[in-house]
Amino acid sequence: MRVLLVEDDPAVASGVRDGLAANGYTVDYVSNGTSALAAAASEPLPDIILLDLGLPDMDGQDVCRSIRADSQIPIIVISARGDEVDKVVGLELGADDYLAKPFGIRELIARMRAVTRRSTPGTSATPAQVSGQQQVGTLLIDRRAQRVYLADEEVALTAKEFALLSFLAEDPGAVCRRTDILSQVWETDWYGPTKTVDAHVASIRKKLGEAGWIESVRGVGFRLGNPADDADSDVAAP
Repeated sequence: MRVLLVEDDPAVASGVRDGLAANGYTVDYVSNGTSALAAAASEPLPDIILLDLGLPDMDGQDVCRSIRADSQIPIIVISARGDEVDKVVGLELGADDYLAKPFGIRELIARMRAVTRRSTPGTSATPAQVSGQQQVGTLLIDRRAQRVYLADEEVALTAKEFALLSFLAEDPGAVCRRTDILSQVWETDWYGPTKTVDAHVASIRKKLGEAGWIESVRGVGFRLGNPADDADSDVAAP
């Protein structure tokens, strides 16, 4: 995958470039908006753009707007502007995701993979998936707005709880190991006990009102379930 990194801070750019290169990505780096616009329209085209907002020659929001006017290349905004209004504006301008600094390289890669999966040509995406939403039974996960709804009622999750639920929902029914959850949802320098995952799962279950939404797999990890499926099975059982 070819990544266009637009970042004016050399230290941040170096860390991101090294981290992505170590994971097999090809990274083209520019440090200003003018170069970003040229690189986004030049062959070979990038597969994804990582865009900082604080650029020296023009606002990153204007760069995002200009790129989106001519291209559907996935854009992830990476910025020190972590306020909700900045995130909302970035998404409304056409960004596919918004990641506030500081962040871990594994979290960045997980976001990149999720964004590129949603935008891969040839998939029969529903309108909800195109808009960044995913429906699992009565549970709706809106990744762009970072909100969760259960039977049309919003569920108030913390940022980490949302990230954990969103990660499990990337492949509903598949078992996710605790170590994988920690590496994808928590920072790369996390060396604490894996029981922190269990604590967050317990909190999410309580807020969703049904333990069946997140099923435990003894000695392995967790998977996203659907309590309605279990209820249907009970009804159908002889």
